[in-house]
Amino acid sequence: MAIYLLTSPLLGRLFYPFHYREQIEAAGEKYRVDPLLIAALIKVESGFRREAVSSQGARGLMQIMPETAEWVAGKIGYRDFSPELLFQPEINIELGTYYLADLLQLFQGNRVVALAAYNGGRGKVGRWLEEGVWDGRLENLEQIPYRETRDFVYRVLQAYARYRQYYGNR
Repeated sequence: MAIYLLTSPLLGRLFYPFHYREQIEAAGEKYRVDPLLIAALIKVESGFRREAVSSQGARGLMQIMPETAEWVAGKIGYRDFSPELLFQPEINIELGTYYLADLLQLFQGNRVVALAAYNGGRGKVGRWLEEGVWDGRLENLEQIPYRETRDFVYRVLQAYARYRQYYGNR
């Protein structure tokens, strides 16, 4: 059954849904981020639960910290930002996608490093790279000091492979 699941697009799409597709594709186009990567990140972060809240206080589909969301909102010109807006899928997806795009740009398009920074913080990941703690390569993921961040990067990349498999031709 597990082998069939991996090759069956119908079953695969049940386990890897593409909810909020219109909003994800619009944000992906606007900020030049692969919508399938956004969907994979959402799948891992919240399981597409719009009301998700982490133990650290991250909110919504893309599990954005209110402080990060406020910074992003200022960058893209949102007025009257409130953390409660993070439960609105369109806003959460736009803010989270902008943030991911910003990280991708900061780390020269390196998805692995950008995803690590999305989870572990851009400052920490930048220090790991500068200090030689981690070289930023997928094959050296075990060098990342935080298990949560290592696991997050791995899980998002695994989900991304599945999204490309099941939705690659959209």
